[in-house]
Amino acid sequence: MRTRIRVGTRASQLALAQTNQVIEELRRVVPGLKFDVISFRTEGDRMHDGRSVEKKDMFTKEIEEALIENKIDIAIHSMKDLTVDLSPGITIAAVPKRANPHDVLISREKRRFMQLPAGSRIGTSSPRRRSQLLAARGDLDFVDIRGNVETRLRKLTSGAYDAIILAAAGLERLHLEHEATEILPTNLMLPAIGQGALAVQSRNSDEEIIKLFTKIDHSITRREIEAERAFGKKLGGNCRTPIAAYAKSYSSKLTIEGMIASLDGRMLVRGRVTSDNPKSIQVGEELASSLLDKGAEALLEKM
Repeated sequence: MRTRIRVGTRASQLALAQTNQVIEELRRVVPGLKFDVISFRTEGDRMHDGRSVEKKDMFTKEIEEALIENKIDIAIHSMKDLTVDLSPGITIAAVPKRANPHDVLISREKRRFMQLPAGSRIGTSSPRRRSQLLAARGDLDFVDIRGNVETRLRKLTSGAYDAIILAAAGLERLHLEHEATEILPTNLMLPAIGQGALAVQSRNSDEEIIKLFTKIDHSITRREIEAERAFGKKLGGNCRTPIAAYAKSYSSKLTIEGMIASLDGRMLVRGRVTSDNPKSIQVGEELASSLLDKGAEALLEKM
């Protein structure tokens, strides 16, 4: 059996923390493994001119190419960065147990979302976050923000924003969860598809690696993620389309909530499906179909 594994990841502090988490999890069940971590600066990481992210694979493409070219053995990504269609020749070998999937508000003056004064500047570049929060409060000023977690926190402290929105999982993995003012409930803010989960990719042909990483695959998380990704795939859209989904498994039942909205938050179509269908992909597709029937198709045509 292979004893040394080449791991590809982004070079950010958060990506490296996530990678180390996966490595330590596998070491606990397979002692003695050695890892060579190879970091990449992706197209998304190289953007310095403030442009919006226009392609879903901007944070994964270079790493996936290295995997296909056998320069690395596995790639570790945030699940929400993956396209709904994987690159040919690549599979998700493991989905470790999901961390906190929610978004959090971090307020400079420690005010909760509904306590923020009208006109407060909220830092977020996510159409999903912006549209849902605009639907709740159209009196706030949503402003783009760039950079990694630490950079965004510094911008908040400097007074550039009154509050920012970040993923809870990222804060927790960087041991910065104390910064959060409020965990946003799902009735206000549904998370991104796959948020809080990690994906360990390998080549389809690498049976040894696939068998090895099944040891840290969390079947419940995988089931939930499959439903969310199927929902997103059925709806289509792109990385600028405000789409969200959150699935939760309870015994034999799977519940998934999803939404699609206009960019200004004035139109928002939301729904929920609970099913005991063991095929989670079909459950996600069922929810997407119900939203299309409720008017999601008209929203997609406008984007």
